[in-house]
Amino acid sequence: MQRIVKASGAVLGLCAAAAMAVPAQTFTMLQSFDGTDGSYPGAVVQATDGNLHGTTVNGGANPGYYGSGAGTFFKITPAGALTALYSFCSATGCTDGDEPAGGLVQGDNGNFYGATEYGGANCATSGGCGVVFEITPTGVFTSLYSFCALANCADGGNPRAGLVLGANGDFYGTTGNGGANGGGTFFSLTPSGTLTTLHSFCSAANCTDGASPAGLVLATNGDFYGTTVTGGTSRASAGTVYKMTPAGTLTTLYSFCSRKRCVDGQSPNGVLIQATDGDFYGTTKYGGGNGPAEGDGTVFKIAPSGRLTTLYSFCAQSNCTDGFDPSGLVQATDGNFYGTTVFGGLYFESLNGGSGTLFKLTPAGAVTTLYSFCSQTGCPEGDAPESRYDPGHQRGLLWNDLGRRGHQLPRRVSIRHGVHAVGGLGPLRRNAAHFR
Repeated sequence: MQRIVKASGAVLGLCAAAAMAVPAQTFTMLQSFDGTDGSYPGAVVQATDGNLHGTTVNGGANPGYYGSGAGTFFKITPAGALTALYSFCSATGCTDGDEPAGGLVQGDNGNFYGATEYGGANCATSGGCGVVFEITPTGVFTSLYSFCALANCADGGNPRAGLVLGANGDFYGTTGNGGANGGGTFFSLTPSGTLTTLHSFCSAANCTDGASPAGLVLATNGDFYGTTVTGGTSRASAGTVYKMTPAGTLTTLYSFCSRKRCVDGQSPNGVLIQATDGDFYGTTKYGGGNGPAEGDGTVFKIAPSGRLTTLYSFCAQSNCTDGFDPSGLVQATDGNFYGTTVFGGLYFESLNGGSGTLFKLTPAGAVTTLYSFCSQTGCPEGDAPESRYDPGHQRGLLWNDLGRRGHQLPRRVSIRHGVHAVGGLGPLRRNAAHFR
């Protein structure tokens, strides 16, 4: 069963609701997913009608290619009433998509736009290469584009992140696979469904320009900034930070693992955020100066010019009580950053060394652990806030429970009076729709 809870006056509410006092954490159950209305909910957005809309990766009325449910599109009122409005894979052959891969964005027309990682009209023998879709607030679905429509998937395949609405009214996104070199693509899509592949990653020898791009952020200068999971100039192929113009001109700003022992980070995960100081902030899954050889993850900032500063390396405290394996950031109105780690903390109920933390980070890099998950008997508040998939997925603020016996317990998403509030299953995101 997938639960929706509310963090009332708590540090978890602080994640999305900005600065406030930090009293004891309390949780109020608003809704539970039962599988038929979806399971493993992703990021939600607050629409112009005040309701929350989102997708689930699995569950729904149709089994999908992998049998665990193809996912749903749902609505939640601020009071917590949930309605499943559409089940993916409703069309023959799942041509309408299977497993929505990232968050939704609301277009100027009031409809929502997103992507599925699988399904679509192509790649049927391998579960489909994904689609971009439009869906109305009432659940009327339109498939706009099926990837791998061109020979050798030159148009890309398997989008793993949400779309970004550009200043010109078109949508921009990335695919994790395909393109002219097999390393993924950067594309634009008109609201009517005309796709243009603007850049194919791994265009440079040895993929020094990066491969497997993650999600995007539209910066105040009109360009897009993002990360790739792999590629770059380091021998470790540890990923990159890049700038992309709307026309598709790429500039690689930084290659991770450029410093000894990858103290600058390795394998960026989540979506960058542009902070109020104009710099970009993000996290890496590995690297840093602590922990095992591969490191336990970092928080970094990077200037638009490409100058990178490692702000914090996790597992800096004894027994990693400060956490490790961070999962993205959000900047609150107090100017500080908030995020979660998958593991570490004070409580060790999971199989992987710690149940995860929620932390605050100042712009100068000082970390305060605000909450260690599984601090309550039976871990009702969750355990191991983590990204369901590898870096690049926009999963919103969710967490995954791993109980004392190692079996999977419900995943939860927190709602605080119409604001998506709590961290986990993917990057914590700063999104205007979440901060009304």
